[in-house]
Amino acid sequence: MKIGFIGLGHMGTGMACNLVKAGHEVTVYNRSPEKATPLVEQGARATSEITDACAGELVITMLADDHAVESVVLGASGVVASLGNNAVHASMSTVSVALSERLAAAHATAGQRYVAAPVFGRPEAAAAGKLFIVAAGADQAIDACLPAFAALGQKTFRIGDRPEAANLVKLSGNFLIAAMIESLGEALALVSKGGIDRRVYLDLLTSTLFTAPVYKNYGGMIAEGKFEPAGFAAPLGQKDIRLTLAAAEALRVAMRLASLLRDRFLTLLAQGGENLDWSAIARLAAKDSGQG
Repeated sequence: MKIGFIGLGHMGTGMACNLVKAGHEVTVYNRSPEKATPLVEQGARATSEITDACAGELVITMLADDHAVESVVLGASGVVASLGNNAVHASMSTVSVALSERLAAAHATAGQRYVAAPVFGRPEAAAAGKLFIVAAGADQAIDACLPAFAALGQKTFRIGDRPEAANLVKLSGNFLIAAMIESLGEALALVSKGGIDRRVYLDLLTSTLFTAPVYKNYGGMIAEGKFEPAGFAAPLGQKDIRLTLAAAEALRVAMRLASLLRDRFLTLLAQGGENLDWSAIARLAAKDSGQG
């Protein structure tokens, strides 16, 4: 496929690389052009214009937040202004439900197709092509993306024909991960203060009750207190909980735990945690117990 890829951050670089390795004709765009150099060496083409990245059948955006996506997609000379008739935009960023609805409407008006396809997986999963992709949109639009998705992830889940549904699922998933981080941080603070080795305790948990990789991966980071370099930075975690609460308010769903997590992230950021992994909220429980 002829694919444009916009956004070469921690996740996007590995994803674009896998598209090149799979034999796709990939044009990459990034606000900081130097990030494209390693991809060009592997066979991608770099451009300084969003328009050039929209010349093919598919353009993928993988950007940090609503503001970045809105600027790239809806701005002058952006994706909507540049994408060809019936071509597809797959937004793989974690954005708000409200923005996804706006993007769907804008693309429909322009005669283009839009798929929301946020992903679960950290940068190492992106580099390995092992992401889980949550896709929503018209069936034919998703079908058109499948050759690219096959290079990016190990499985694609179809959620429905409304693109914003995929974003709601993604936000709910990130809420659950953050809730797990908080609860695990509290449990580790408890047993640690009781004189139990954190690593032994974590080995017991992840070998019996909670064998999922998310417990093993984040549990190891929490037990070791290793929150740098950030695979998913704390400000992004705070953003996702904020978007979860916005979606909950729109649907009139009370999410008390999400409100607690919002305050946890704000506390972490207020204490200088901007450059830490979002799992660093777990260390706040230790501080609250007098161990930090």
